[in-house]
Amino acid sequence: MTSSSPSPQASMLLYWHENQYDDRNFQIHGRTLFFAVALFSFILVFALLTLYIQQSCLPRGSINIHAEPPPLTPCVSEGLDPAAIRSLTVVLCRIEAEEDLERECCICLGGFEEGEKMKVLPPCRHCYHCECVDRWLRTESSCPLCRVSIRVDSSV
Repeated sequence: MTSSSPSPQASMLLYWHENQYDDRNFQIHGRTLFFAVALFSFILVFALLTLYIQQSCLPRGSINIHAEPPPLTPCVSEGLDPAAIRSLTVVLCRIEAEEDLERECCICLGGFEEGEKMKVLPPCRHCYHCECVDRWLRTESSCPLCRVSIRVDSSV
């Protein structure tokens, strides 16, 4: 019937002889050696690049989070004075005259409506909402669209 001894194939699976797994004849061939050297070189270059970036690009001093920030310097205003802004021409938007004017304010991108107040800049004749261009001209002295200077030289 059944025998209690293992079959010859099953006993061969568990058979281990020390000469079978001897590594005295292990050899590294050309392709394996090339890939090992290439991998080592890649790791070395990556490590050196990381050290270079750390040393040259990052700030050298330690950052103190609790330190007081440097005092803010007041911005020098390059805009027009309020009297010059008030002296700009204010017109009412009319639909029949709209062919000559822009259809929207390029500062806020809002469209012009019938009867709305608009300011016209003298050198270039571009039109804007009064509030938009007043805010712009407090910090800038040029037309927002074409960048022509609005300043009037007193010597001319």
